[in-house]
Amino acid sequence: MPVLNRAERSRAGVIFVALLLAICATSAAAREFRAADTQTEDYPTVQALRYMGALISERTGGRHQIKVFHSRQLGEEKETIAQTRAGAIDLNRTNVALIGNFVPAMNVLAMPFLFRSIEHMQKVLDGPIGKEILGSFEPYGFVGLAFYDSGARSIYNNVRPVRSLADLKGLRIRVQQSELMSQMIRALGGEPVELPYGQVLTGLSTHLIDGAENNWPSFVTTDHYKHAAYYTLTEHTMSPEVLVISLKAWQSLSAEDQTIFREAAARSSLYMREKWRDLEEQSQRKADAAGITVIKTIDRKPFEDAMAPIYAKAAQDPAAAALIERIRKVE
Repeated sequence: MPVLNRAERSRAGVIFVALLLAICATSAAAREFRAADTQTEDYPTVQALRYMGALISERTGGRHQIKVFHSRQLGEEKETIAQTRAGAIDLNRTNVALIGNFVPAMNVLAMPFLFRSIEHMQKVLDGPIGKEILGSFEPYGFVGLAFYDSGARSIYNNVRPVRSLADLKGLRIRVQQSELMSQMIRALGGEPVELPYGQVLTGLSTHLIDGAENNWPSFVTTDHYKHAAYYTLTEHTMSPEVLVISLKAWQSLSAEDQTIFREAAARSSLYMREKWRDLEEQSQRKADAAGITVIKTIDRKPFEDAMAPIYAKAAQDPAAAALIERIRKVE
């Protein structure tokens, strides 16, 4: 066996330590990111998160992985948002109405009757306004990555068809755990009941609530349609979903990896839109086949006029008022 002299042994030791440090650094940089979503495993947002994870794994050579916890495995949205802010959850897909309790600009996107159509909403979110809003999250413990669609939310119930504000009077309507959504239902004459998403089916089946408000896929995939025979196309909000990463997780990434995450999130948004369109069509067909009474035409003006106090309150914040005006001007 060759015998190394002192200088050679020293050089070999330095090389060994350098290699060990490089291996440890690589190992420390590699990690599995926990992503939360309250929707079911086959829902478009969950599929989009998995698609994003596959892109990131490919771009980083398997160094980074995303493990998606769907179906409220990590809690209801209000809980997972708090956990994401604290850094206990890395990525979170949530509706803007709920995260608006932390990030003020999100409340604007949840304003009722703000967007004229899905196309109008997408143009706003895909443009400079959307980028600015995503860039406003950091002071609140998040980093905004992308917007996902969630269609238009409408009112459904098990008591009577809603064709006018008079028909809504006194109906107990479940809303998200958001003061803005509660204000909206009160302004329309209903009685808001704030419930976590996972408790709505029980609320409908036990008549704790008379109805709720949500999009077509949520109405059907959760079996709400089996307990609410009337669906009115109020399309009162088109508030999107937003994908955020905790600031703590974001700061653990290199600048190169941050770029990879942003690009993967943007691609997952387009992927989600395709899946969403398919699911909306399937859900509407299933509701029709089940005999759901769909009220497609209503006089929207009284509904919009009832929102005047909500917009007056929002206008007290100059930043919110300016953002609302900019959104309305997008053609």
